[in-house]
Amino acid sequence: MILLDDIKNELVNARPEVKELGEVLQIERAKNELSDLRIQMEYDGFWDDHEKAQKVTQKCNTLERKIENFERLQSLLEDTIELIEMSLEEGDDSSNDEILADAEAFKEQLAAEKLKSLLTGEYDNSNAILTLHAGAGGTEAQDWSQMLYRMYNKYAETHGFKVDLLDWLDGDEAGIKSASFMVEGENAYGFLKSEAGVHRLVRVSPFDSSGRRHTSFAALEVMPELSDDVEVEIRPEDIEMQVYRSSGAGGQHINKTSSAVRLKHLPTGIVVSCQTQRSQFQNKDYCMKMLRAKLVEIKEREHLEKISDIKGDQLKIEWGSQIRSYVFMPYTLVKDHRTGCENGNVQAVMDGDLDNFINAYLKALSHGTLKAGAAASAED
Repeated sequence: MILLDDIKNELVNARPEVKELGEVLQIERAKNELSDLRIQMEYDGFWDDHEKAQKVTQKCNTLERKIENFERLQSLLEDTIELIEMSLEEGDDSSNDEILADAEAFKEQLAAEKLKSLLTGEYDNSNAILTLHAGAGGTEAQDWSQMLYRMYNKYAETHGFKVDLLDWLDGDEAGIKSASFMVEGENAYGFLKSEAGVHRLVRVSPFDSSGRRHTSFAALEVMPELSDDVEVEIRPEDIEMQVYRSSGAGGQHINKTSSAVRLKHLPTGIVVSCQTQRSQFQNKDYCMKMLRAKLVEIKEREHLEKISDIKGDQLKIEWGSQIRSYVFMPYTLVKDHRTGCENGNVQAVMDGDLDNFINAYLKALSHGTLKAGAAASAED
């Protein structure tokens, strides 16, 4: 019974923490906003504007999940405390296993909700657009890019996100030179924004018959999918459009009969492309989404006043400033150079186990202790 007393004290002491979390998540404000939106949905003619109605419905669903998750956390806390008190009062230890499981579940849910509270950025709730680019190194770097593509697909699958491939450029012998894909789901951008940067691989190359160790690089861009009501000034005369035949080893993802679209933003030199949609119009629409997102992401990252302040030379990738290193040989270690977070199970990371790295990034970001990506030690 001493164990139950300890658990009860721990849970009772968590009450103020849960209350504070509710204030941080602005649960009461969310309830009021949800009530107002539901009233809107009852107006005559609400469904006449399908696009607007869809946005309101999506917002309602997001608010409902937010409120339900918090209330579920509260209920689990109070129900577990009540169950402990009943067990102590009756001197019955038959519920101990259930109590221990519920207490552990509460801790996990509390940690998850606290992590969500760190997602305070304007676009954190948005879908994410990811673009991978192979660095110098030919086949080795292109194979590394495809490994990262698989890793992010595995991460998305684990977290219930949907992945939609937008563009794919095959490597010369293996792997990919580049790939763009949308990750759809609540807070997808908020979590995945931590992955933006250069990723470094150290391994014995399967493409080297001499069995030598190689170092390869790939860069990942992460942008939020912007809603249509976010204003981004892009002048038609600043856009150069190219149409080309879809190609690549995307298999069923690639629509070989459709025309692919490539857009170039002339003032900045930004190039985006899409080849996986059913029509040229849809490919162009996705390209514009990517271009708008990229311009806004750069504008905010560079703390610029307006889109026109973006200069082309600010968009170059610096391969020497990796954010994370993945060492397969002579030992196994994945290390994030911004937070110091490490994981010795390289295979688990490559299978999408990125939560510890993402959590460490968000916590460091909120505490202002984030370090710039630094070069790894020479021994790697």
